[in-house]
Amino acid sequence: MKDTTNILLIYTGGTIGMVKDYKTGALKAFNFKELTSNIPELNQLDCKLKGISFDAPIDSSNMNPDHWVAIATMIEDNYDQYDGFVVLHGSDTMSYSASALSFMLENLSKPVIFTGSQLPIGDLRTDAKENLITSIQIAALKEKGRAVVQEVGLYFEYKLYRANRTTKINAEHFEAFASLNYPPLVESGVHLNVHHTHLFKKLNKNKPLQVHKNMDDNVAVLKLFPGLNQSVLKSILRIPELKALILETYGAGNAPMDQWFLDELKKASSTGLHIINVTQCSGGRVAMGHYETSEKLKEMQLISGKDITTEAAIAKAMYLLGNKVSDELFKTIFETSLRGEMQ
Repeated sequence: MKDTTNILLIYTGGTIGMVKDYKTGALKAFNFKELTSNIPELNQLDCKLKGISFDAPIDSSNMNPDHWVAIATMIEDNYDQYDGFVVLHGSDTMSYSASALSFMLENLSKPVIFTGSQLPIGDLRTDAKENLITSIQIAALKEKGRAVVQEVGLYFEYKLYRANRTTKINAEHFEAFASLNYPPLVESGVHLNVHHTHLFKKLNKNKPLQVHKNMDDNVAVLKLFPGLNQSVLKSILRIPELKALILETYGAGNAPMDQWFLDELKKASSTGLHIINVTQCSGGRVAMGHYETSEKLKEMQLISGKDITTEAAIAKAMYLLGNKVSDELFKTIFETSLRGEMQ
């Protein structure tokens, strides 16, 4: 007799969880108990669904690390009872949340799929149904009794990406997300096409799930631009309690060669601030020393973000700081791929 596959839906908020009241035109959160009446196609899925929700669903613009902990705790509390998890989340900050969960859930052996939509369920042209149905199908995939996907993914518009490789690129198109530095894990067409060679492989399959709930938010992001002046840079570098700075540089990790700029970075780095060099380009990677305009950054031992996204860099920095990684090891560990977030 075939075992039932159990999938837990976790609703945090966002457009995908909304239905339109056709009498008033207003959007309201749907009741999970009425999920199959909103999406009758779910009855055709060969799995059992249960839904839980934040007590007060939020717009994803209000998402913060405390909410990430709440999601991680929901997964931890239900981990043994379910074969996979689908997190319904607003699209605006989905890449941040999904990246954070990838670090918080260590030794994951079950799928955690984030999805959302650009239009609410019930809208005539909604993308919510396809995104939700296919996310559930992917979360239920098994081979030889094991989950096919054993990592945090993000599914949108026919593609499952590694969550910590994604960035939201469009607020209007259904294809809202991209993963420019890593290929899709699964593509949905007439059939689900799983790219097995792209999936995350755990080194030790027998280690139990470990959930990390300490995320240190003493992190900032500075995007370089022509005209950045010394007073602005100094004010950011000297923020009280700041522990890590994501420095979004040009191209392959390049920055101005003004002496005051280099002196300020060197001073901040020498006093213990972790400065992480991430390219502000959507695709590509940091290669410090490749051009003269990044040679000085390499000399002062700035941390290379390689081809990591800004979203994943923020989450990884919070995760390492929260786990009290020593100043001596921070650079080495950050530059090491932990969950497939960089190459």
